[in-house]
Amino acid sequence: MITGDAKKITRIFLNAWLSNGMTFLAEHLPFDVKYPGNVFIGSLNEGIEFDGYLIYNLLSRPKNERARVYEWIKEHSNKLILIYETKYMKDSVLRYGIKELINYLIAYKRETLGFERIDVYKFEEGRVVEKKTYVRRS
Repeated sequence: MITGDAKKITRIFLNAWLSNGMTFLAEHLPFDVKYPGNVFIGSLNEGIEFDGYLIYNLLSRPKNERARVYEWIKEHSNKLILIYETKYMKDSVLRYGIKELINYLIAYKRETLGFERIDVYKFEEGRVVEKKTYVRRS
C-alpha cells in the first residue's frame, strides 16, 4: 500500500512489474506507464484474472464498499495487489481493517522545509514489525 499521492513511487513499482511482462487491472491510472498495453482499466470484478491489480483510493470509500474490497483482496491474496491512496494516511492506516491484509505500507510526504520523507512499514498479521524512514532534500 502506498499513501500520500506518491505517483512517482507508484509508477516505479508498476513499471518494474510491467517490464517483466505482468498484466495489471487498474481501477484508475493517475499517471502514464512505460507499458500501457499491459494495463487494463476496469472494475475488480471483471471476472478475468490478471497478474496484479491497482486499487485506487480504497480508504476514501464508504465503509461497506471498503469491506467488500477487503473480501476481494482476501480471495486474491495469491496475486500482487498495489493499493494507491492519494491522501496521506500513515498512522491512521492502523485504524482500518486493511492493516490485516497488507504486507508493506509506504507513506510519502513532502515536508514544508524542502525535503521529502518516505516511511516504510513492514506488517505481519496486522502489526508493524519493522519501520524505516528515508529523507531526501528537494
